[in-house]
Amino acid sequence: MVQLYLNEYVKNLVGRTVCIACREGILRDHFNEIVADIKFLVRKGVATTLFHNLPHRFANQKLLKKLELRLPETSLIRIAPELDFYQEVLQHPDTIYKLIFLERRYLIDNKGYKINALTTRRVREAMADYADFGDFIGNVNFKDTMNRICEKIEAGQCERIHILPAGKNTIKHELFTVEGTGTMIADNFSEELRQVQTDEEVAIVRRILAMYKRSGFLKPRSRQYLSDNRHHFFVTAIDGIVVGCLEQKIIDERTVELGALAISARFRNQRVGVFTVNAFIDKMVEQGYSRFISLTRNPRLQALYLQLGFVEESPPEYSRRQSESPDVQMFLKERQHQ
Repeated sequence: MVQLYLNEYVKNLVGRTVCIACREGILRDHFNEIVADIKFLVRKGVATTLFHNLPHRFANQKLLKKLELRLPETSLIRIAPELDFYQEVLQHPDTIYKLIFLERRYLIDNKGYKINALTTRRVREAMADYADFGDFIGNVNFKDTMNRICEKIEAGQCERIHILPAGKNTIKHELFTVEGTGTMIADNFSEELRQVQTDEEVAIVRRILAMYKRSGFLKPRSRQYLSDNRHHFFVTAIDGIVVGCLEQKIIDERTVELGALAISARFRNQRVGVFTVNAFIDKMVEQGYSRFISLTRNPRLQALYLQLGFVEESPPEYSRRQSESPDVQMFLKERQHQ
């Protein structure tokens, strides 16, 4: 079941403009679903704009009138059908916070997997490294559009561009869930590591950990455990939105264990794990700790720890902790206060 985090996510959208761009055929096929999502945003105090390219022929007059009646608070911008829809939308002069393109399918990689998040640099590097755009992104007909998207973001005319499959609740779930429903492209993510502050953040942490528990890499943490120990949990927030977590487990006067390190699937491969580990260690060093350990079977985390200067080692002084997870590798790093 999808969990919406409205209080946490809405506050980052109120007063900002969210634009939805939808071509004629997709708008026809998913009219009620798209309108319902836009009306939901409006009720939450979000300014909305809908770009479409419905022709002005007689058969469309009823649909055009229906848009006006059902979305009176939404700015409706019609692109002439003979024009390049994506070019016209991306050349719109207004500065936009979020621009959502509704498509038939996800933006996928060359193996058919959904791409969750990208930076313009990653897109540029991919297009420079591969002669065929399809070696990176499976939607080869999106190549020119991706170039234009990068230009729009790099020019500072849009902070976030999302590519979603049209359908029931896809806009709502993209904006108000941890997992999202499509691809987000952006450059200026603001990252912050902080202690868990609210019941809603406890719920988000539980949601992220549940994803990893299903993979068999994390021991389960109950809702009660998370609530009782919230002061030992830290979250990574991007633009104020919680996307990862980590548990502080104090071993002795100089040693802290990094437990329950987990990043939302949407932000994997975006160096969020690097930021989370480094920021946590910085905070702990400031508090007087100098040695850091973590036990994990997760190959992704093992590679991350080695990348960040940890060594796979289980010193005798941590034998008691190791005995609690006898078949799990321990990773260790020393860091002195500077």
